[in-house]
Amino acid sequence: MPASVTGVLRWQFDLTWALAEYHLDRLEPADFLWEPAALCWTMRPGTAGGWRPDWADSEPDPVPAPTVAWLTWHVGWWWSVAADHVRQRPARERDDIRWPGPGAETVAWLRELRTEWTDALDGLTGDDLDRPAAYPWPADAGLTVAHLVAWVNAELMKNVAEIGQLRLLRAAGRPV
Repeated sequence: MPASVTGVLRWQFDLTWALAEYHLDRLEPADFLWEPAALCWTMRPGTAGGWRPDWADSEPDPVPAPTVAWLTWHVGWWWSVAADHVRQRPARERDDIRWPGPGAETVAWLRELRTEWTDALDGLTGDDLDRPAAYPWPADAGLTVAHLVAWVNAELMKNVAEIGQLRLLRAAGRPV
């Protein structure tokens, strides 16, 4: 792959991250656990401490509306695993990902993931981008690290837009 592919993927990531920062800077602790609907997925206190995500191994119908808490955990989960794959480390399991809780700790965690991700991106060569990738799709899908990086950009853009929309809806519904 020409080096310009890396540059375009990094540019797209930086553009998406700018949107993330817009919303992360404005999140309030109460935004995280605000439930936008009766049917929603959120983070719940675990029996042994910490937080546990609502989860189903097969997607329910209707799909529950997520909270900002659930979305930030979700981003942390898939992004951590994507970084493991790009760096060729053993991939963490979903239950290994610990959500820090509502507020500044989660925002800091996402920013740390961003730093880890950009460090990984900046170290990729054309050969690295051509390497087969088995995440988030099956190993036999025939996709590459370049596809994985593009998927991270798209998934991050979608999740950040969802976080922003929830933040705006909660703010718009507050009594004056």
